[in-house]
Amino acid sequence: MKALVALVGRPNVGKSTLFNRLTRSRDALVADQPGVTRDRKYGIARYGEQSFLVVDTGGITEQESGVGELMRVQAQLAIEEADIILFLVDGREGLSALDETIAEQLRRAQKPLKLVINKTEGRDQELVASEFYRLGLGEPATISAQQGQGVGGLLQDLSTLLPLEGKEEAGIQARGLQFAVVGRPNVGKSTLVNRLLGEERVLSFEAPGTTRDSIAIPFCHQGQDYTLVDTAGIRRRSKILDMLEKFSIAKTLEAIEAAQVVILVIDAREGVVEQDLHLAGLILESGKAVVIAVNKWDGLSSDQRRKVKADLDRRLPFLDFARVHFISALHGSGVGELFPSIDKAYRSANCHLPTAELNQALAAAVEKHPPPVVKGRRIKLRYAHQGGHNPPKIIIHGSQAEAVPVNYKRYLINYFRTAFALVGTPIALEFRTVKNPFKGRVNILTQRQRQKRKRLIRFRKGHR
Repeated sequence: MKALVALVGRPNVGKSTLFNRLTRSRDALVADQPGVTRDRKYGIARYGEQSFLVVDTGGITEQESGVGELMRVQAQLAIEEADIILFLVDGREGLSALDETIAEQLRRAQKPLKLVINKTEGRDQELVASEFYRLGLGEPATISAQQGQGVGGLLQDLSTLLPLEGKEEAGIQARGLQFAVVGRPNVGKSTLVNRLLGEERVLSFEAPGTTRDSIAIPFCHQGQDYTLVDTAGIRRRSKILDMLEKFSIAKTLEAIEAAQVVILVIDAREGVVEQDLHLAGLILESGKAVVIAVNKWDGLSSDQRRKVKADLDRRLPFLDFARVHFISALHGSGVGELFPSIDKAYRSANCHLPTAELNQALAAAVEKHPPPVVKGRRIKLRYAHQGGHNPPKIIIHGSQAEAVPVNYKRYLINYFRTAFALVGTPIALEFRTVKNPFKGRVNILTQRQRQKRKRLIRFRKGHR
């Protein structure tokens, strides 16, 4: 088991910057304002041939309620599971009363503890470190996480504090099937994530915008490996005023691109709104398999439930291939049924379609409903084969294939979906017109053919 190093401190001391520096990544969001990191975020750091886990935490504050309290709980969980703690303080601002409070709390954890003074670039490091000796935590490490100064020495100090095991490649790898949970702010994504994991793994709060970063969490369910990605809520562009929120949305879009299956969470109490349609369109454009989870289903009346179902049919007909689950993430009802749908959507998106069976299905579809006539000639679709996965791509060859209308394409997609029992994944069709090899070529007649042609012309003229 790899050793785990937790980065702990008050807000805006540079924990996420150090996390990115140690893991050689840009996984953690960084901005010049407090409270950017709110959940625990894990990565792998390397020193020489050794590697260890690093966990970034939200800043510990004196706030005893709301998001601040939840961030403190997440940080406490990281402290409890850590093998060593890096306590970060701000060398620019100097020692604060909150630093002293946190130091006392960390001493009670009775774990190897290293004081790290960040943001010391351009300063007399001995002078900066002098006031932090009051904490009684031994010789501090003075670094600049942003510029990388002193980080090598910090890694060397870490190697003496605990055995760093394993010769593994850098970068935390997605394990098993990777799926992302996306939706508007405050639809219950983080509550659903915690319910799926069976623990309070990410911060869940009533206020919208609680999740700022995309959090990847490997876990195992009934013997199968998954990697779950909790994402920040995406709101209308006109509402995106904060630069930090723009970064959060960019990370969410990256998570959609990286995922193999996307769970679109919709708030049943608000119904399908414009932003849900926008998100659904983004998922469809990305070609990802999708499962729809209608959350907060508990407590709705029969009339409200009928209205929501009608709303789904009316406003999301382009996702009619996705399985819809009506759930309560808070109470857990219906959540367990998401896993079979995720697995089925993944298998459908990565299925192999044999060429012989594809051609049989194409012939049956054309026989049942022939293609339309274009410019006085009927479109002929001759044969098909698979051209890719995730989503399944079917290439169809024929004459005038580029003129196949949209409604007939939709008919073929639905026919293939039924024929191969594909659920939860879009299907991409590509039409290629078979080229006439003799187009543009002049047929040069032999002497005998020219004589025969002349005889036929004379014969036809003689019978007029």
